[in-house]
Amino acid sequence: MKKVFAALALAAVALLGHAAPNPDPDTLKVALLPDENASTVIKNNRPLEIHLEKELGKKIELIVTTDYSSMIEAMRHGRLDLAYFGPLSYVLAKQKSDIEAFAAIKQKGDTTYQSVLVVNTGAGIGNIADIANKNVAYGDKASTSSHLIPKSILAQGGLKAGENYREHFVGAHDAVAIAVQNGHAQAGGLSKPIFESLVQRGIIDGNKVKVLAESKPFPQYPWTMRSNLKPELKEKIRAVFTGISDPAVLKPFKADGFGPIADKDYDVVRDLGTLLKLDLSRF
Repeated sequence: MKKVFAALALAAVALLGHAAPNPDPDTLKVALLPDENASTVIKNNRPLEIHLEKELGKKIELIVTTDYSSMIEAMRHGRLDLAYFGPLSYVLAKQKSDIEAFAAIKQKGDTTYQSVLVVNTGAGIGNIADIANKNVAYGDKASTSSHLIPKSILAQGGLKAGENYREHFVGAHDAVAIAVQNGHAQAGGLSKPIFESLVQRGIIDGNKVKVLAESKPFPQYPWTMRSNLKPELKEKIRAVFTGISDPAVLKPFKADGFGPIADKDYDVVRDLGTLLKLDLSRF
């Protein structure tokens, strides 16, 4: 009998350890992409934190994980309530988590964006073929615009990683541009809006790094939330995000607003993974 009670006690502890996340938490944990230095991301998004606390009536905790993979895992284990993913990292997170995309940033009224393939101007690269046998910098393996899209551009040009060029993952978008500027890599891929911002801010010298190719439009970075949040809270979150117009809140996203988005909009990203014959489950 004692063994039975002991077994029941252990089962109870196990159930408590795997209890479902609170559907209506007092504090919402909101994750932002680690595209730049974590402290910079947190500082730049202070207006978002203030706005969400005011409109949702809840405490907001901004979180920046070390990389995309740890952000995906945090969402999978219910340690995040809302998360701002890249298109590919969202697709990967969706495979492992019960989450839903509800809004994407709008730029010039559109919820799509482009990736760019940039090169060092002193590397003698005038076309895709010239990148053969060169070093190519990518951001995070789970990044759409600093890995998946530029890799597809090179593949369509007949160049495969490991066969025709050497790939290097340097983490963030700004690190890609800096690696190309410094000559550590002769080419690299990153988000077009981020690259343009780096040039505008003087972090990247436009005379040392140039755009070689631009991608077709892809669905913008989505805001996501746990599907098991309280329905009324989810609706309020959707309304708050699509209603944001404060320039201070939108500035870090280089956006003029947030528009509705759905999971099916990211099928094009899933198709891109298939095109490149990538096993997305391994990311």
